[in-house]
Amino acid sequence: MSDAEEVPAEEVEADEVEEGEEAKAAAPAEPLTVNDAVALVLKKALAYDGLARGLHEVARAIEKGEAKLCVLAEDCNQPDYKKLIEALCAEHNVSLLSVPENKQLGQWAGLCKIDAEGEARKVVGCSACAVTDYGEDSEGQSVLKSYLKKE
Repeated sequence: MSDAEEVPAEEVEADEVEEGEEAKAAAPAEPLTVNDAVALVLKKALAYDGLARGLHEVARAIEKGEAKLCVLAEDCNQPDYKKLIEALCAEHNVSLLSVPENKQLGQWAGLCKIDAEGEARKVVGCSACAVTDYGEDSEGQSVLKSYLKKE
């Protein structure tokens, strides 16, 4: 073999990477569900310190007018708790979303430990949380806004 026929390994790897990126870009992404969008928005808000978790923090954020979105768990065992959050959201015109489980909401709100494999451990339930700062715009935020306009 002469030098002209040999192809450096770096060029081969770069070609393979470019083809892989094109394949990923060509494949249409599945649209986000509302629950997936809520999870993304809550993670982004947590990163930007814009998340109130628990009854006291959520009620305070709504009353101050800082809350932009409130998320309530459907399996909350205190009916008075649900009534209070629903009434405050209605009074202050804050959008209210429901999620099925408080453990799931707790995981999305960062109330858990992450192990070495990236799995959530010791998840603490959270019956309500409020977003006070969305952070930067994301696909999840646009999905939620369009969903809330439909309601």
